Amino acid sequence: MNQRNPAIGKGIDWPIIWLYAALVCIGLLCIFSVEYRSGDGVIQSFLGFKKNYSKQLFYFGACIILATFILLTDSKFFTATANLSYLVGILLILATFVVGKEIKGSKSWIPLGFMNLQPVELCKVFTSLVLAKYLSMQETDFSKPRSQMIGAALSFTPALLSIAQGETGLALVYFSLLIPMYREGLPPGYLIAGFAMAILLIVSLLFPTKTLLIAFAAAALLFCYANRRRIRRNSKILLMVAVVWGFCSLFVGVAVPFVFKHVFKKYQADRIFSMVGVDNPFSDGKTAALNSEDEKAKQKKSDQQNYNVKQSKIAIGSGGFLGKGFLKGTQTQGDFVPEQHTDFIFTSVGENFGFWGSTLLMLLYMGLLLRIVTIAERQRSTFSRVYAYCVAGIIFFHVAVNICVTVGLAPVIGITLPLLSYGGSSLLTFTILIFILVKLDADRQMVLR
Repeated sequence: MNQRNPAIGKGIDWPIIWLYAALVCIGLLCIFSVEYRSGDGVIQSFLGFKKNYSKQLFYFGACIILATFILLTDSKFFTATANLSYLVGILLILATFVVGKEIKGSKSWIPLGFMNLQPVELCKVFTSLVLAKYLSMQETDFSKPRSQMIGAALSFTPALLSIAQGETGLALVYFSLLIPMYREGLPPGYLIAGFAMAILLIVSLLFPTKTLLIAFAAAALLFCYANRRRIRRNSKILLMVAVVWGFCSLFVGVAVPFVFKHVFKKYQADRIFSMVGVDNPFSDGKTAALNSEDEKAKQKKSDQQNYNVKQSKIAIGSGGFLGKGFLKGTQTQGDFVPEQHTDFIFTSVGENFGFWGSTLLMLLYMGLLLRIVTIAERQRSTFSRVYAYCVAGIIFFHVAVNICVTVGLAPVIGITLPLLSYGGSSLLTFTILIFILVKLDADRQMVLR
């Protein structure tokens, strides 16, 4: 009888469950510290479903029920329905263009009455499953360009749709799926090229274009002079230097100015340059003009986001080493930091618990990520391993970007802090991601395809 109906806890990795629970509870405390005011009835407000911390508590309860169902599900169900679930996810994203509700300038939400569902958030689960399904197929040879293109198409189609909705931040999250692709054989040259372009972009923000072009030419000439004997023996070195010099010059001298002048709006470009502390050098009379009400509104939103970051840094800095204490943060209690229960929830940790509390939170996230990687590497099934790395990549990207935004090291792009930020869609997504992984790991002796 026990063999036919095994206990739900059999084979479950409990450390990851406790880490999940700890982070959700910390999130509830942080949301509570942001919204609670003296005189509020704690029990009544928690059960009233009016405050955000009350709603988050109910969402957590629903997630526990959903997690239980996931743990009772046969692991083969996830492989069998991966393609179908991905299709449903894409259709849900497309549905937002018709029946979607616009919130904060993004029409990416489907109203359900008791909550607003964000399909592009939930689609991270479906994309992880379909990518794991594709890479685990016997006929998939990920060292070949055709397979790499199919994997990229599966991963980045939701991202393109997300950009069309105005959700650039969530679109960037899908690039974290490059991590499982790299683990399964994606040539490192792609990642090196991506990092090189990122460095070039940062350098182009910090220094004038003419100075960089002169520096590139001087570096190429110095390299050729220092290696003149090798170049005489092998002319391909000279060709390689010319290609690298040409690419860097075109990227900095043509691509970057074109993007900032013709692709980004003025408020977007100004936001990026303000992050590095310099004025926008690509702003001219045409781009600087704010003719339409829409452009003025977006410029106002950009100014508001810059204000958010300043207040966020003040709140975190005011916490000092030990913090001001729970419910004693003047910045968070005084509503100085907008969106502090969602994208800027980390300010509550920084002000209430200081440096030590922030460090403890980072250690919890690090423990969660290390545990997921450990789980990934002990899987017999390629499907389970790829899925685990998808989960690790998504969580890592969310944590890294959210913290960088909060402390002013990245532009505001609207990414939640996993399991801490308020939001039913976000908590639901990360719960499903983690508990599908737990279920797959519990059945790790089974080979899934």
